[in-house]
Amino acid sequence: MAESKVKDMGLAEFGRKELDLAEHEMPGLMAARKEYGPAQPLKGLNVNGSLHMTIQTAVLIETLEALGAKVRWCSCNIFSTQDHAAAAIAKRGTCAVFAWKGETLPEYWWCTEQMMTVPGADGCDQLVDDGGDATLLMHKGKEYEEKFAKDGSLPDPNSTTNPEFKCILQLLKDSIPADKTKFTRMAKACKGVSEETTTGVHRLREMAAKGELLFPAINVNDCVTKSKFDNVYGCRHSLPDGIMRATDVMIGGKRALVAGYGDVGKGCAFALRGAGARV
Repeated sequence: MAESKVKDMGLAEFGRKELDLAEHEMPGLMAARKEYGPAQPLKGLNVNGSLHMTIQTAVLIETLEALGAKVRWCSCNIFSTQDHAAAAIAKRGTCAVFAWKGETLPEYWWCTEQMMTVPGADGCDQLVDDGGDATLLMHKGKEYEEKFAKDGSLPDPNSTTNPEFKCILQLLKDSIPADKTKFTRMAKACKGVSEETTTGVHRLREMAAKGELLFPAINVNDCVTKSKFDNVYGCRHSLPDGIMRATDVMIGGKRALVAGYGDVGKGCAFALRGAGARV
C-alpha cells in the first residue's frame, strides 16, 4: 500500500464514479491502455508527476500504471486539487498521492518533495511537470547541496522576500543535513522531464541557455494537441464555467477585456463572445 496524504478518503467512491465517466471523454488514453497495456512499455519505470490532481489527471495516472509504471503524484497548484479525485487514486494503494485543496505554501512544497522521493530508488526516471516547480526544486536542491559540500553553508530563508522561494529555502535547509546528496542523486536518476505550461517552458529555456539544465526536457506546451485543443477549446469550456461558479453573474451584456493574443487568449475571447459579452 503506497503512502499518501489527501484530505478525505471518504470521497473515494464519488471520485471513482467521476473517473468512470471521464474515461468516456478521454478515448486517446483508453486506446493507449488497450493497445500498449499487454506489452507493458513502462514496466519498472518510476514516473513522478506535479500536475493538477483532477479527475482527468487521475485517468492519466491509471493509464501510466496500466502501461507498467510506478507512479507518485502531487498537485502543481495549492487550490486545483479535486479531493475526490485524490482520494480515488490513493484508495487503490498503488500510487502515492500528496495533494489536497487549500494547501499552504509550506505544505505545497512538502508535497512536492514527497512526490519526488521514491522509496528504494534515488529518484524518478521520468518527471511530469506543470509550471516547472518540481524541476526547480530538484535543480535548487542540487545547487545548495553542492554549496553545503563545499563550505558547509545552508540555505538562508531570510535571504529572500519572495514567500514561495522562502519556503523552498526552508525545505532545503531542513533536508540537506539529513541527506546531503538527495537532490543530486535525484537529478542524476532523472532521464527527462515533460513540461506542460508556457511558464515552465520559459524556465527550462532559460536554464538550457545558461547550460544549467540537468536533464533533457520535452516541451509539451507547444505540441498541437496542447496548443490547438487544450489552450483554445479547453479555455472556451472552462473560462465561462469558472467565472459563473465564482461570481454567479450573467456574462451576457457585460464588457470583457482579454489581455493576450495567444491560443489561450483566443479561446477566452471566443468563449466570452459566445456567452454574450462585448469583448
